[in-house]
Amino acid sequence: MKTKKLLALLLAGAMSLSLLAGCGGGNDAATDDTAANGTDDTSAQTESDLAYVQDKGTMVIGYTVYEPMNYTDENGEFTGFDTEFARAVCEKLGVEPEFVEINWDTKVIELDAKSIDCIWNGMTITDDLKENISVSDPYVKNMQVVVIKDSNKDKFTDTASLAGATLVAEAGSAGQAAVEADENLSQATLTTVTKQTDALLEIESGASDAAILDWTLAKSMIGEGTDFADLMMIDGAELSVEEYGIGFRKDSDLCTKVNEIMAELVEDGTLPALAEKYGLSLAE
Repeated sequence: MKTKKLLALLLAGAMSLSLLAGCGGGNDAATDDTAANGTDDTSAQTESDLAYVQDKGTMVIGYTVYEPMNYTDENGEFTGFDTEFARAVCEKLGVEPEFVEINWDTKVIELDAKSIDCIWNGMTITDDLKENISVSDPYVKNMQVVVIKDSNKDKFTDTASLAGATLVAEAGSAGQAAVEADENLSQATLTTVTKQTDALLEIESGASDAAILDWTLAKSMIGEGTDFADLMMIDGAELSVEEYGIGFRKDSDLCTKVNEIMAELVEDGTLPALAEKYGLSLAE
């Protein structure tokens, strides 16, 4: 009888030790898996976008053709206010700029996919953008204007006269947003194009009555001495006053660093000189 009791006690003790060992082993395995697979949330959240760009030695800059911000001049040189600005920042970062032409309507998708590292092309700062990406401090002032043919200046004198007209704007741009928000322009027929220069071609060809686009582009590309000499802005039809910023991935520390460099370039006179060169007004 005593032998049976002693045997039972020994078996029970062995089972308890086995269970304890099993529990301990399971926790260690889970910890090892987390370390091996890099699934620790804290580590993932602290990944540095700045380090990513500096490690690969390049910053891929998404742009569209947009004079005077990013364009190819008459000598075949890629230049512009944003082009020179970006090169100056990259020099201070110790990386090479790589400019990649993008579809403006999918700019945030390309940024998140790491096809590009930033959006640097006269991007209007909006609340919607700031919900999805990090946006730099504002650096240039802008507004949306209405461009028409000179021959239509008596027909189209303000936004009310365009209520039944055909309009064109860049897809996903501040110009498209301005049309949709305006009581008169929202009654017109809107066509969208992939870049603002295409909108000017639409007016030139007569395919649309008016284009809604950035003042910074219009003042450089239309009127006497330009390729669009027969186009003009409607006086007094400014739709919105806005500011430009640079777009980065959400919560990117690269954005913080570029803001620091931007302040340095204002202080040392680099940005004011570029603004004067390209006929722009810096944000205050």
